[in-house]
Amino acid sequence: MSTATIRNVLRGDGDRFVYIVSALAALNGLLFGFDTGIISGAFLFIQDSFVMSPLVEGIIVSGAMAGAAAGAAVGGQLADRLGRRRLILIAAIVFFVGSFTMAVAPTVPVLVAGRLIDGVAIGFASIVGPLYISEIAPPEIRGGLTSLNQLMVTTGILLSYFVNYAFADAGAWRWMLGAGMVPAVVLAIGILKMPESPRWLFEHGRTDEARAVLKRTRSGGVEQELDEIQETVETQSETGIWDLLAPWLRPALVVGLGLAVFQQITGINAVIYYAPTILESTGLGNVASILATVGIGTINVVMTVVAIMLVDRVGRRRLLLVGVGGMVATLAVLGTVFYLPGLEGGLGIIATISLMLFVSFFAIGLGPVFWLLISEIYPLSVRGSAMGLVTVANWGANLLVSLTFPVLTDGVGTSATFWLFGLCSLAGLVFVYRYVPETKGRTLEAIEDDLRQNISLAD
Repeated sequence: MSTATIRNVLRGDGDRFVYIVSALAALNGLLFGFDTGIISGAFLFIQDSFVMSPLVEGIIVSGAMAGAAAGAAVGGQLADRLGRRRLILIAAIVFFVGSFTMAVAPTVPVLVAGRLIDGVAIGFASIVGPLYISEIAPPEIRGGLTSLNQLMVTTGILLSYFVNYAFADAGAWRWMLGAGMVPAVVLAIGILKMPESPRWLFEHGRTDEARAVLKRTRSGGVEQELDEIQETVETQSETGIWDLLAPWLRPALVVGLGLAVFQQITGINAVIYYAPTILESTGLGNVASILATVGIGTINVVMTVVAIMLVDRVGRRRLLLVGVGGMVATLAVLGTVFYLPGLEGGLGIIATISLMLFVSFFAIGLGPVFWLLISEIYPLSVRGSAMGLVTVANWGANLLVSLTFPVLTDGVGTSATFWLFGLCSLAGLVFVYRYVPETKGRTLEAIEDDLRQNISLAD
């Protein structure tokens, strides 16, 4: 989304409807981000309420990831069966229930159950948000609008850091976790303003409704786009989820699964989940560590805005290369800083700055571009299910990292753990260079047509 486009929307030029609807759908990302960030601050005080081993600590933090993997496993099929809009409402309700459960949890098992329930909701949300926006947005601004979902993820993380800071003096971790009920209610209300995806409507025989939605979100070319959708639906009417293993779809499967895993094993969510704990090890106190995470969260939001403004001009591939390359460099610095003695003082400042730069590079590359690409490269008939499969891999990798991070740092040390993430980032950089396509400015139907003609995505 260019700066000029943003100015036009703010002035009221053009059709605002697609921007408003996309922003409302992006509230799915707010749930995702809020849950990701809120546990980082709450965890400092949960440790004071319950006696836990490093493994139990990892289970509490990673419980949401296990739930998200389960939610993503069925969320794609539910999005295809029930519709994108209905699944958004379900996600909001489930998130509300999970947040309430965590807030009143009397024991660790109940707390973990609440994390699992919350996770199911964000598993749904992580699929349906980008999917819905990619299908309702015009091709020329699809990248920027779909990336709004990631902007709301980072906004949710930042918001959670403010909530953590507000309750830090009192150590009120129950209020921190219970605050997640608020964005759930906001999303449930927002769904009332959203139409169903025109592509889903057309695929389910509701052509007139699909046409009406396209007329509200396009400046022209509605009938041509409907013809393209119809041709795609007719061509792939026999396509199923197992066809992702077919030669013509295999490149898309490799790209999606590869990016899903690399987005997590590069260590971003270990930093997000455990940022206050990491910063505390540099000599900062509990409250100061949480306040420092507000700075990290702010940078995360700002750099995501930068990515949104560039993704439809610079392209997906270039942003990924720059972002992952920067992550490699900053992780090398972090590993070195934590290896040296005397982390307090100057080295502590370097560690904090390096964490901020690491998050910045993630926010312009792997953060938004992964979710955008997987919403673009799969055929309509299996788009929801394919995104579900890829998102399961993403949450599975997230679960692995968040569960093992306390064990790794306790076993091999923080320095070696960051260097391990750096090696994973280097492998990710090679993967992006060799396999990831450029989809900037192309219709979803044109991308699929390339696949059907056996044109490699990386060409």
